[in-house]
Amino acid sequence: MKDKSPIPVVVNGAAGKMGREVIKAVAAAEDMILVGAVDKNPQYLGQDVGEVAGCGAVEVPIVNDLQSVLVLATQEKVQGVMVDFTHPDTIYDNVRSAIAYGVRPVVGTTGLSEEQLKDLAEFAEKASTGTLIIPNFSIGMVLLQQAAIRASEYFDHVEIIELHHNQKADAPSGTAIKTAQMLAEMGKTYNPQLVTETEHIPGARGSLAEENIRIHSIRLPGLIAHQEVIFGAPGQIYTLRHDTSDRSCYMPGVLLAIRKVTELTSLVYGLEKIL
Repeated sequence: MKDKSPIPVVVNGAAGKMGREVIKAVAAAEDMILVGAVDKNPQYLGQDVGEVAGCGAVEVPIVNDLQSVLVLATQEKVQGVMVDFTHPDTIYDNVRSAIAYGVRPVVGTTGLSEEQLKDLAEFAEKASTGTLIIPNFSIGMVLLQQAAIRASEYFDHVEIIELHHNQKADAPSGTAIKTAQMLAEMGKTYNPQLVTETEHIPGARGSLAEENIRIHSIRLPGLIAHQEVIFGAPGQIYTLRHDTSDRSCYMPGVLLAIRKVTELTSLVYGLEKIL
């Protein structure tokens, strides 16, 4: 009979905007138990993470040592899960540490290189430890990407615009890169060139992703996370757009990932793979 014990969860980046939403979601989930909260911001060290997140005391203090919290996640009956929303500079080491401790990572931080992803996949495979790397936890974004794949059967010209808050550290966003990769997998090269282009300011035409797809990144206060995929053909424009108005929209995807990662024994990239 399958163990019905709650899933132990560690949240890394717990005092950040996404981290606080995860804390609230995990604390409210009947099949999960919050066992640790990590954040490097000294302003919050020692405080009850539930109070910081705004959901009331949960008797879990915020600490700045990930390794000590990973140990806590290994002392429960069920294998623990680490949810990570930190920074591109630290995510690789965080994931390796979690796997080394036998804790399953669920990662929302973007910015990992292809080489790092490959290395983590090999490490997770050897350790038989489920790992989920999710560029975007929004189910609406998954639906947009699926619609874009369908549209690519009929349009040869496409560009991507992604818009985020001005505290996002990496560009283009992992979601935009993933969208371009999915379109590239359709086996065609987009945007056949009609003229020789000259950029009077380098980067004016955006970054060039796979199969000649351009990605444009915007960073402004007031934005959260938004993406447009724009297809063009003679006489028509087809625009797909997803807008985030509140970070709570990501939580159903996060909770799903926490539950699904306990069933995996290797690294999986993308929310669409577990829906």
